Amino acid sequence: MKFLDRLQAALGIPTALPSVRRTVRGIDVVLENTRPDISDEDVFARMDEVLALIERYAPARLRRLRHDIAGIDVKRFACRGAFFGETRRVLTELTFIVNRDFGIAEIASSLLHEGVHARVAAAGVFRTPLGLAKEERLCRATELWWGETVPDGARVIERARASLELGDRDVAPAVDWGEAARRVEEVDRSAAEGRG
Repeated sequence: MKFLDRLQAALGIPTALPSVRRTVRGIDVVLENTRPDISDEDVFARMDEVLALIERYAPARLRRLRHDIAGIDVKRFACRGAFFGETRRVLTELTFIVNRDFGIAEIASSLLHEGVHARVAAAGVFRTPLGLAKEERLCRATELWWGETVPDGARVIERARASLELGDRDVAPAVDWGEAARRVEEVDRSAAEGRG
């Protein structure tokens, strides 16, 4: 451990997580890999597959995504994906992208979903609580379109249709992000201890 790291730890100052930055198909991707059981190379290979699939079946959407976002962050988080308007960055959840139970089309669907949020933000739309459900339905409609466009899109279609049938409160629910972060921490702690 370097002197500065030891000093920060002694003073209780959190140290920055190590990150790896690469350009993948023209998009800045920053990986914060806090899981020793996940390979950085696997993450970047999967991200390349995701973007390649979008490039093949929805090239205009990929061009738009490159324009509307500053990049993609891959790290542990309490949901599959998110868009942060203040940084114009999309988040893809670390364990989601490498989990082989999810196909490339499903991961791409999540990225396209967040791309819609980015597009709405880029258009300067003022977000209101009533508008959140409408925006979320627009995202889910994009997922449905994607599932119908891409091979192996059945699971994408099923999830999108189920979400589109939800009421306003359920399609865009309020989330206790503190509790969600605690649950992620608990899962990671269990995995590190060999219980997960």
